[in-house]
Amino acid sequence: MHSLVNWDKKRVRAVLTFFGAVIASTVLLVYFLPRENKFGYEYEMGKPWRYAPLIASYDFPIYKTNEQIAAERDSVLRGFRPFYEEDPQLVDRQVQALRSNFYAGRMQGVPASYLPHLVEMLRQVYEAGVMSTADLASLAAAGAPGISVVVGQAATQRPVGELFSTRSAYEYIMHADTLRYNRQLMARCNLNDYLTPNLTLDSAKTQAAREDLLSTVSPASGMVQSGQRIIDRGEIVSATQLNILDSLQRENLRRNAPDRSHWQVLGGQLLFIVTVMTLFMNYLRLFRRPYLEQSHATLMLFTLVTLFAVVTMVVAENDAEAVYLVPFAMVPIFVRIFLDSRTAFMTLVSAVLLVSPGLQHPYEFILLQAASGLAAIYSLKELTERSQLLRSAVIVTMAMLFAAVAYDLMQGLSFADFDRTRYIYMLVNGVLLLFAYPLMYLIERVFGFTSSVSLVEMTNINNSILRKMSKEAQGTFNHSMTVANLAAEVALKIGANSQLVRTGALYHDIGKVLNPAFFTENQSGVNPHDGLAEERSAQIIIGHVTDGLRLAEKYHLPKVIRDFIATHHGRGKVKYFYIQWCNKHPGEKPDEELFTYPGPNPTTKEQAILMMCDAVEASSRSLKELNEESLRDLVHRIVDRQVEEGNFRECPITFRDISDAKRVLVESLKTIYHTRIAYPEPGDRPRTPSQPRGFFGTGLHRNRRR
Repeated sequence: MHSLVNWDKKRVRAVLTFFGAVIASTVLLVYFLPRENKFGYEYEMGKPWRYAPLIASYDFPIYKTNEQIAAERDSVLRGFRPFYEEDPQLVDRQVQALRSNFYAGRMQGVPASYLPHLVEMLRQVYEAGVMSTADLASLAAAGAPGISVVVGQAATQRPVGELFSTRSAYEYIMHADTLRYNRQLMARCNLNDYLTPNLTLDSAKTQAAREDLLSTVSPASGMVQSGQRIIDRGEIVSATQLNILDSLQRENLRRNAPDRSHWQVLGGQLLFIVTVMTLFMNYLRLFRRPYLEQSHATLMLFTLVTLFAVVTMVVAENDAEAVYLVPFAMVPIFVRIFLDSRTAFMTLVSAVLLVSPGLQHPYEFILLQAASGLAAIYSLKELTERSQLLRSAVIVTMAMLFAAVAYDLMQGLSFADFDRTRYIYMLVNGVLLLFAYPLMYLIERVFGFTSSVSLVEMTNINNSILRKMSKEAQGTFNHSMTVANLAAEVALKIGANSQLVRTGALYHDIGKVLNPAFFTENQSGVNPHDGLAEERSAQIIIGHVTDGLRLAEKYHLPKVIRDFIATHHGRGKVKYFYIQWCNKHPGEKPDEELFTYPGPNPTTKEQAILMMCDAVEASSRSLKELNEESLRDLVHRIVDRQVEEGNFRECPITFRDISDAKRVLVESLKTIYHTRIAYPEPGDRPRTPSQPRGFFGTGLHRNRRR
């Protein structure tokens, strides 16, 4: 019941971890995906186009340059006439004021004959039109040919040259007839008091008319249709193509403005990411369900996918070509080392697809990363040496370079037209792949994995715990070494991880170091169990599992090795003391738990292999007759009993695997227990053919092996 509750808690934790990782990855990817597609091309007229062929993905206009539009607008505005409103009553008011002041004697010394002349002059200038000096100067500076004077609902055209400002109107009246009218007397009339603009600018009509006129100037000189080729790789950028490229960049920015369809773009990105994530999750559910039950595996997969996708998108924000600096092949390398090849490939595909919408050239990126990722998976069948990473980095770099050269040649480029910067980035990428080795150690510590390199390092018998076992429990050490060799052979035969099971076998009995004398392989004539009750003896024997787990914690052994310690006896019984107790207490029911190992039973092929090899190797030492038949009977009896007791129900081992394991164990034990020929001593009689041979026909008995 307790184990069932623990299993349920473990499953709930795995489910929560899985969905938490999926949600966190989705949020981060959506956040870092650009909402706008930057143009991402660098080009110059007269220089070759160094990117892939550019095909229009939508219709867009060929925009005129700013200089062209400015020239056309200036040409149109040269004939523009602004609208002015005229005050027809103003002249009468000014004339009346002039007469009133004249008759009132305010113009002393001015003859009465001057008054009709002054009135006539005022009427002339007001009829022509008077405006402010600033307005008239502005019209002259703009080169306007004239103005449109609005009177009521009608508008008349008046040339600029016929208009007066208040100042020019004054000068005109003063100099109109200097022969009959004295200027000094005219000055006494204070004509400036009667000259005010009767034409005022109608801003609304003028602005509307101006905009209507400017609207006739088209910002484009043509159209590019969707699917139309704009330029090929290596083609020299002409003036026309430069204008089209500028137009495409301008249209791209306009279409992806932040305030335009923002939620639509965001929704599309979210839908795409959810689609890819769903496909990846379905792969895990259908083909790698055990990974879903391992929180550390789930976290590693989604962390790698998200981390490399985000880093690539951040790099692409600054330089579209610099994405090839990101060592993307690390994703399949790490997944291949810690999990398997198929999952490595699917993780690579998912990561590349997730990052591609944020790139300028997604098709090319997908092709090159797929080639490098496959090369990484191929080159790392099993990592056991650091030099393999160097070889893998070289293979990945060469694969990416060859794929890039092939792609460029397919585009019709010559070698001289290749983008050398991109190839330099790929070479740097290969150097960065070498950092996979220190990063692999980081991943092991963060996610709780154990690499093959770490397993190889742990098999060094000079490390502290193995050296201690070889000194204080030499029999156990020899037993562990033999079991390790047997287990590795079986693992190779049935397709399990031989390095893992070899390392696990070396450490599976480290708990015996604390009480070595209580185990027969370390005894030399004295058996401390003789004075103990069967229950106590069974608990001591069982204790080597719990003691081993404590030592594993003390020496920081990884969980995968601790699992071998816990499962190598599973939920089996200490049969010797259990049967002995039953024989001493006939008719009584023993306390089963006192004689039962804490378990659990094996959950992996490797753990099942260790259980078989451990039991077979230990039992083979008690055989009185060592021959092929006795060894075969022993192996079949022990393994079949383990199957009958249900020790392998929770691990993915098949009957065929078990059958192959039996054959390997028999052959390996035959090799272990073979004897050598005894060298004759001086004076010995030659052996006659009739003399019987010993074990396997050597003429020697087991107790005379050398």
